[in-house]
Amino acid sequence: MNAVMDKREHRKLDLHEILSWMEQDGLVDKESAHMLRTIALGSEYHKKHPLQIIAERNWKHPQHAHLLSLEVLTEWFARRLDFPYARIDPLKIDVASVTEVMSYAYAARFNVLPVNVDDTTITVATAQPYDREWMDELSRIHRKEFDIVISNPVDISHYLLEFYTVSKSVVGAQASGHPVAGNIQNLEQLMELGRAGNLDANDQHVVNIVDWLLQYAFDQRASDIHLEPRRDMSNVRFRIDGVMHDVYQIPTSVMAAVSSRIKIIGRMDVAEKRRPQDGRLKTRNHEGQEVELRLSTMPTAFGEKLVMRIFDPEVLVRNYRELGFGERDDEVWQTMISQPNGIILVTGPTGSGKTTTLYSTLKQLAKPEVNVCTVEDPIELVEPSFNQMQVQRNIDLDFSTGVRTLMRQDPDIIMIGEIRDMETAEMAIQAALTGHLVLSTLHTNDAPSAITRMLDIGVPPYLLQSSILGVMAQRLVRTLCPHCKQPVDISDEEWNALVKPWRSKKPDHVMSPVGCLECRNTGYMGRMGLYEMFTFTGKIRKLVNASCDISELRQQTLKDGLTPLRLSGASKVAKGITTIEEVMRVAPPPLTQ
Repeated sequence: MNAVMDKREHRKLDLHEILSWMEQDGLVDKESAHMLRTIALGSEYHKKHPLQIIAERNWKHPQHAHLLSLEVLTEWFARRLDFPYARIDPLKIDVASVTEVMSYAYAARFNVLPVNVDDTTITVATAQPYDREWMDELSRIHRKEFDIVISNPVDISHYLLEFYTVSKSVVGAQASGHPVAGNIQNLEQLMELGRAGNLDANDQHVVNIVDWLLQYAFDQRASDIHLEPRRDMSNVRFRIDGVMHDVYQIPTSVMAAVSSRIKIIGRMDVAEKRRPQDGRLKTRNHEGQEVELRLSTMPTAFGEKLVMRIFDPEVLVRNYRELGFGERDDEVWQTMISQPNGIILVTGPTGSGKTTTLYSTLKQLAKPEVNVCTVEDPIELVEPSFNQMQVQRNIDLDFSTGVRTLMRQDPDIIMIGEIRDMETAEMAIQAALTGHLVLSTLHTNDAPSAITRMLDIGVPPYLLQSSILGVMAQRLVRTLCPHCKQPVDISDEEWNALVKPWRSKKPDHVMSPVGCLECRNTGYMGRMGLYEMFTFTGKIRKLVNASCDISELRQQTLKDGLTPLRLSGASKVAKGITTIEEVMRVAPPPLTQ
């Protein structure tokens, strides 16, 4: 620890001292500093950290005109005192271990938050690095070295409450259980009989854990929540921008109660733990927006695994450009969906954004004068402007039966969740030929393969020729974090590896991921679509026959203007939106020269 710190031990830095440093560093003029000192005298300001008081003035840097936000001030403060600065990332913190360092009351008294614990060192975040009375006491208890980092005082208070609240709820839920041998869904139950607990899913501690889990996922922009039971400690993981992150570990007995609580509010059968189940629930985020979640359970060796898919409430109000459509993509897609009848197919693997594209399209098409009906398995997002029907195979309500029913409901536009068999394909074609616009999905690698897939199912070529309007294939790529991406040079070899066998002008430079606190050092933030699409022209129709050659079909779509997924990605690389590695990871390599 430096000499300055030794002289200032066990004292809090006040507003006057920090303002004096800001004057010395040219961050504020003397007049403004004097005025704030005067205003802060004899007020409630003493309850706040000086940096908060300064940030509330919304001053701007005299030289750069940048806002002196609390985060900017905290970084400056850390540099001024020669301490490491740390932006608290809750996904990188082992909540269970850090909350054992000290009690909530003690941590709140000094507004300090343990952020990392290892064999020899405990790292603690604070905004008052010279107030170290807590360190002397805890050093005697833990017999470890303490490292101090400076963090935003508001973040410390926020996560202090959040971490200790969930930790207390987990401990409380665990303590409220009592041994019941007959209720253990675990392949190794004979080893665990003396320890398993039967927790009430409506226990307030369990309710608190579920509430925290959902809000936490919303805050972290998660698309999926995974609750994964294990022998002793079960895992909570989030999928963010397509990548899984470890979040928390919960005792397996508590995890079972948490899963039961979610099943209750998702209207699922709580007693049934041997068969997979689907459910859904709707809640609100911090901004008051309704958020819909789709639930799915799966029996595993140590209990039920539960996955919650979170549907972004903003997704249906995004335009096609925000989804990733290029100018030509937008024109082609609008041409297809403006037709009065015919079939439009959207292809891509699971998780490639097909549902988002279809729902956004149906939302645009669902005018008061139009009747939009869907048959889905399951209904992914409940939308008031559609008439949605759920496939239920236990009562023989499959896709083909659903489409047959919809045909009697006077529809204008029909969306079929997926064409999987000949019967569903026949019903879709019949609907298209009788004057309805039909949208559906298939699982193929690229857009032209959708035609051969329909032929493989058994659809006669002449029906495809007369009913298909066009096909679109899509993928999702992670987009670069706008806060930290940096330009880098690119070699001809790297660019050619992406765009071959096609020609595309190499940009002067591309953007590269760096990693910062905003993107959790991943270098990426958010996702965007890559698209390839074609409409059924006369030349393509001639190629659709019983002996259809996929290579000829691909060549013709390219001649008609189709931009392959790789080239669609290359254009986004050239614009600095994503990286070559991302595009090559998700877009299939070319199958034809």
